[in-house]
Amino acid sequence: MAEGESVTPGEAGLDDVDWSNTRAWVERNLRPGDRIRAVVPLRGGWTSRMRRLDVVGEGEPYSRVLRSFVRPFFVKHAVGLLTREADILRLLADTSVPAAHLHGVDAAAEHCDHPSLLMSLLPGSLRLDAEDIERKTELLARQLVVIHELLIPEAARPRAYQAWTGPERVRLPETSKQPEVWQRAVDVIRRPPPSYRPCFLHRDFHPGNVLFTGEGADLAITGVVDWVETSWGPADLDVAHCSTALALLHGVPAGMRLADHYTAAGGTLSNDPADHLYWRVLDALAFAPDAEKVAKPWRELGREDLTSDVLAQRLEDYLQALFGQYG
Repeated sequence: MAEGESVTPGEAGLDDVDWSNTRAWVERNLRPGDRIRAVVPLRGGWTSRMRRLDVVGEGEPYSRVLRSFVRPFFVKHAVGLLTREADILRLLADTSVPAAHLHGVDAAAEHCDHPSLLMSLLPGSLRLDAEDIERKTELLARQLVVIHELLIPEAARPRAYQAWTGPERVRLPETSKQPEVWQRAVDVIRRPPPSYRPCFLHRDFHPGNVLFTGEGADLAITGVVDWVETSWGPADLDVAHCSTALALLHGVPAGMRLADHYTAAGGTLSNDPADHLYWRVLDALAFAPDAEKVAKPWRELGREDLTSDVLAQRLEDYLQALFGQYG
């Protein structure tokens, strides 16, 4: 999910005992004579420990970003996740997608204290507030179109997409006053997945994984991060995921508008409303019952208004809106 923004820079973490081997590995991947001067934790993610590494040497100072998996579940799956991200960053290096450049990966923790990936620092910051929301939504849609239109050789294509929930795995809210809405949603995803024209997916594309610079007419996307879930599948699914996040962050109307911006930018979605509904509901139900897994990193980035109750209600309202438009 989101990589986040930095806290106050300083020397904190420079001598952490749990990353001494990782630090040595990083410095072997820097220019000869360069060294890490400061380590800055990055906030906003929940799958990884993210650090900005400020580097000094004979030339101009620069920074790198270090992703490390420390939680047992992600350590267990680190080889697949980090190897995939490394492969995707190499693939994107010669495209117009603003992704980081790969500078090293130790997916099996053969040299590091934890499975780690080293990459360049992208300009910009996360913008999770509602300012310029319409402009942000348009830019998100355009960026998705660019990602989906990438021509990927068959041998370089990532794995087929994986659904993040299913009718038997959905956790329904216990206090909803409209349980029939949730039951209807679960019934929608009992059908087999619709047929689709596959394309290259980010798979976790949402405002918490996109960096912006500028304001108003000068607002621009300068980075797309977190490529560990990259997949091959329906464009509808990426649009669905970003739409759910927008609905949770900014309310139902914001989530409902993204698909229109996407098609206006040249993207192609399913012509069958029932198929489009399937993908949208499939994604939304993965956040049930209260989207708490994303609420914590969003609150750390200043969105303290996003309580579990607020998010649960927005998710329910969003499902109702989907049924009203596509059901």
